[in-house]
Amino acid sequence: MKTDIEIAQQASIHPILEIGKKLGLTEDNLELYGKYKAKISSEKLEQLKDNQSGKLILVTAINPTPAGEGKSTVTVGLGDALQKLNKKTAIAMREPSLGPTMGIKGGAAGGGYAQVLPMEDINLHFTGDLHAITTANNALAALLDNHIHQGNELRIDQRRIVWKRAVDLNDRALRKVIIGLGGPLQGVPREDGFDITVASEVMAVLCLAQDLNDLKHRLSKMVIAYNIDKKPVTVGDLGVEGALTLLLKDAIKPNLVQTIEHTPAIIHGGPFANIAHGCNSVIATAAASKLADYVVTEAGFGADLGAEKFLNIKARNEQINPEIVVIVATIRALKMHGGVAKGDLAAENTEALKNGFANLQKHVDSIKQFGLPFVVAINRFYSDTASEIEVLEELCTNDSIPFALTEVWEKGSEGGLELARKVLEIMEQKNNEFTHLYSIEAAIEEKITAIATKIYGASHVEFSTKAKKQIKDFQEFGWGNLPVCMAKTQYSLSDDPSLLGRPSNFAITVRELKPSIGAGFIVALTGDVMTMPGLPKQPAALKMDVNEQGKAIGLF
Repeated sequence: MKTDIEIAQQASIHPILEIGKKLGLTEDNLELYGKYKAKISSEKLEQLKDNQSGKLILVTAINPTPAGEGKSTVTVGLGDALQKLNKKTAIAMREPSLGPTMGIKGGAAGGGYAQVLPMEDINLHFTGDLHAITTANNALAALLDNHIHQGNELRIDQRRIVWKRAVDLNDRALRKVIIGLGGPLQGVPREDGFDITVASEVMAVLCLAQDLNDLKHRLSKMVIAYNIDKKPVTVGDLGVEGALTLLLKDAIKPNLVQTIEHTPAIIHGGPFANIAHGCNSVIATAAASKLADYVVTEAGFGADLGAEKFLNIKARNEQINPEIVVIVATIRALKMHGGVAKGDLAAENTEALKNGFANLQKHVDSIKQFGLPFVVAINRFYSDTASEIEVLEELCTNDSIPFALTEVWEKGSEGGLELARKVLEIMEQKNNEFTHLYSIEAAIEEKITAIATKIYGASHVEFSTKAKKQIKDFQEFGWGNLPVCMAKTQYSLSDDPSLLGRPSNFAITVRELKPSIGAGFIVALTGDVMTMPGLPKQPAALKMDVNEQGKAIGLF
């Protein structure tokens, strides 16, 4: 069996100018990064604003497990299948982070015969967007510390600096650091720390900005510290939003690439869904919908995280409304949610499958609460038995859950035709009654409780003393009318990663809140979720290499 990288390296790839033509893009509309990658120009993006929008298909999943769900793979395969059905299609996806790429999770370019190309570039440095975000984040940190060193005109309380530095790697040693040591010439000593780049508010701002001017405005509103009167200090107060925007002027332009079957794919932005809002950029999604009749996009992790944030944050802010939701599930993952250990997943176990089905049922229920039509994509693995497939299909039928068996990893677009036809059929029924889960005017506690009880299935929410104090402060600062971005483990509907399946009678504990005012939401930190991951005992990087011809080895 070929690996993903072997399949990608053996695939034919067309010049990006040919791919652009499928969307009506000319050479003048594209800024080339070699033969196979390009950015769409700002001028073209501006021209597209008055175009009619295509139909948006949101791909999400059950809670992920180490067994794998293949959400990105299904996203790519569905896009290829729609193109095979002669639909003018574009895919809108997130950019991978080097953290999980070199850690354990893997990349975000799909898999098998449903991948985006050039896979190596996309999973590594791509067009430099994440490096630009890292640089902007750290430039702000340097300018902030320099302001304090040079006299601290803003009267910043160095004990209440909330802005951290960032690096696009998993590095637990950088979670807490001391800076400024070495005497007066080396700055002012203080505690600091690093987030992974995809957790930086700069990433969230870039992904929610509508254009360059909106980007600058949002950057200026980012809270970086509090002064000695305990009032927020922003980037605008420091006066450096122009410099940060300058560093991001190219990164804000979306990237055009292609799938193995040459379907156009716009890949841009990549916040994690467990610690941020987990969606690709608004600019990329909007551009795809203005250029194609059908757009397939994804949101990170399960529907309790990425889809909830897509629908309550991204869709609310930018009036982006999906026509239908695809919920990806695998028999392997459902068996794991039903109590089977990872090492035993290859053995047939229909009872565990039935038990784990409850996790899928909850995500279906969550999407129903948004008033959206849906279909379950049963992403078939080679180890799935005929009996297990039959049982899962029967469970879905008995619950009136529309489904389609999907085999895009092995068969590419051919393996996604059943899903594509089902998606088109359901969209034709026009039973979309999309609504948000909570009112934007509701109190912060009410918004958090609505998400926890309606989406996670929690009995109630417990707020730490610190969180209660922050809620009171945030209301006084005028931040009460913002949506909430829950930072929570991706592995469970609860905030305890060990509680698989569909847990009940549990509480969600909010330990701390974090203002992301530039992005336009309040982050609620739950459980032990961290904004700087660590590497596993055997990181994927140990298998990576490059041959004499410069081709990557061991990259999935």
